[in-house]
Amino acid sequence: MGFPYITISFYLFSLLCLADNLSSHPLCVDSSFPITLKKPLKFCPYNGSSCCNSTQDVQLQKEFQSMNISDPACASVVKSVLCAKCDQFSAELFRTNSAPRSVPVLCNSTMSLTSPQSDQAANNFCSKVWDTCMNVSVLNSPFAPSLLRQAGSSVDSNQTKITDMWQSKTDFCKALGQASSDGLLCFSGEPVSLNNTSETLDSPAGLCLEKIGNGSYLSMVPHPDGSDRAFFSNQQGKIWLATLPREGSAGVIELDESSPFLDLSDIVHFDAEFGLMSIAVHPRFTDNGRFFTSFNCDKTKWAGCEGRCACNSDVNCDPSKLPPDNGAQTCQYHSVVAEFTVGDTKSNPSMATSASPIEVRRIFTMGLPFTSHHGGQILFGPDGYLYFMMGDGGGKGDPYNFSQNLKSLLGKIMRFDVNNFPSAAEISTEGLWGNYSIPKDNPYINDNQSQPEIWAIGLRNPWRCSFDAERSSYFMCTDVGQDKFEEVNIITKGGNYGWRAYEGRDPFTPQTSPGGNTSLNSINPIFPVMGYNHSSVSSKEGSASITGGYFYRSETDPCMYGRYLYADLYGGAIWEGTEFPKDSGNFTTSLLPFSCASDSPIKCSSVPGSSRPALGYVFSFGEDLKKNVYVLTSNGVYRVVRPSRCKYTCSKENTVKASNPSASPPSSTSPSHAIRLSKHIYISLILVLSLALALVV
Repeated sequence: MGFPYITISFYLFSLLCLADNLSSHPLCVDSSFPITLKKPLKFCPYNGSSCCNSTQDVQLQKEFQSMNISDPACASVVKSVLCAKCDQFSAELFRTNSAPRSVPVLCNSTMSLTSPQSDQAANNFCSKVWDTCMNVSVLNSPFAPSLLRQAGSSVDSNQTKITDMWQSKTDFCKALGQASSDGLLCFSGEPVSLNNTSETLDSPAGLCLEKIGNGSYLSMVPHPDGSDRAFFSNQQGKIWLATLPREGSAGVIELDESSPFLDLSDIVHFDAEFGLMSIAVHPRFTDNGRFFTSFNCDKTKWAGCEGRCACNSDVNCDPSKLPPDNGAQTCQYHSVVAEFTVGDTKSNPSMATSASPIEVRRIFTMGLPFTSHHGGQILFGPDGYLYFMMGDGGGKGDPYNFSQNLKSLLGKIMRFDVNNFPSAAEISTEGLWGNYSIPKDNPYINDNQSQPEIWAIGLRNPWRCSFDAERSSYFMCTDVGQDKFEEVNIITKGGNYGWRAYEGRDPFTPQTSPGGNTSLNSINPIFPVMGYNHSSVSSKEGSASITGGYFYRSETDPCMYGRYLYADLYGGAIWEGTEFPKDSGNFTTSLLPFSCASDSPIKCSSVPGSSRPALGYVFSFGEDLKKNVYVLTSNGVYRVVRPSRCKYTCSKENTVKASNPSASPPSSTSPSHAIRLSKHIYISLILVLSLALALVV
């Protein structure tokens, strides 16, 4: 049946990658976001943000009491170790590449210069644990027996003292301890505190762009074969395979408009917020040739456009009672995720220059209640699962409160296993919306009152998400605001991002609410880490809606490295977000000046009365395998290049070039390798404006 499995080695590789890339932004052991406590815990010394609620606090207290520790000093130390599970950084403290730890990583040396922690990490807490408790009896000790079994030692269940379990302090701290260094945290006996003075917050002088294409695209995905190729898709329904020029080569994108990789324009419904919304290639595309698309269809024009309506009795919504929206009937339009595969080169998919237009598998189909706010991005995470971003379905103020309703898939981020497929009977029995399986660690898989596909809730219209290439737990999504605030969120397992109880950090009251309201006290919202108020953007240019980007991880602009880039749809504002302290989840943001390089392969037009390039509408960002960042706009494709090409000062640029002289190698690519433009390359002004207005509403 096509591609029924993915190899065990691939899953192991994915899991190891996740373990190695755990980061220290606030995150709990189960990958969920810490909750905000309404009052301090009674047993563990945590207040504010914590990974424990009051019930878990009581459970830890009972576990501690069962240990029957007679020595007060040792009891205090063991209590702090147990309570480390409540720390807002517990995912990092309990990091492991194998079996789960029962003890956090204990600080066991002086703090290094690269430590993200405050001076507390200089405390040699591991030695303190040994010295304080080595001869004290501790029943059901957290220091055994699982850790000993992991180390390959035999275990005596009657052993209660550390000295009975470990031969020496050196062995004990070698197994359980680690210095705080290189961005890693350790536990010092008290809640983790990060260093607030280790970094400066200087913003880059500016963002330098070169224009390398005239086409207008919504999505860009690098070809995973290691080449300088990438897939581009436009909203009308066509996908191309293009060759990217080397930075500084004076080359442009090589792309044949007349020969798309895949043409779905006959089945894609294109209008305002509708169209081919996103593309994704399977992580093992070079072996299996699997290719995924997310698009909208009109059931009155295509027989294949058929699925359940998101407005249904399960969510207290009657489609017969909804009025037409922009002339469309309820659920006339659908969101579809479909799988395709390359043509006749399955033995070597990397050689393929086209995909078969015959749909291999329908992954997902859902009817839309209104004509806006349906997101549509798909991307594979570092865990190998497919993530699908869905808006609240439209209607001003999410009147049916779909975003907070766990029985609805609107206003959610979903997570699918597209490597293991259910039978038709299982699809029906489990109430699935298509041909996929539910990952075993999805947060609501065992909740009969929730949709198991859900990874996160409370989104209005997520418009472009990305995983940080260096830290897999930094899953960034921007969310389009209603009236005031545009959001950047770190998405976590089971996270609730507030809409429509909140817009940004402010409570939101809808004009109408036939679907009911969500009490502010009934949820633990995760507020945005970055964003902007509409009023903060120049009134002359105006603000439309947010477009999410990437953490910049290329060496091309070393002064931009590690900063998150995002923009406003209107193209007049680009921001950078800098995390401070490092790995804290706290960001400062600044508007970036941006210019077009004077030697840009394609000359940039300028905003009237300004030297700033006229980007038009910023639809999306892209990233290649070298982690260079691209800006996809209505006026063309732009790439972030060396700051010196725009006469921006970056003291790190010469250092990087000296250490990596091949960073910008000469190329034989000639300027004559121009994009072969089609007369249909531009979206009409009316449709572009419609998209801009639709995203705002």
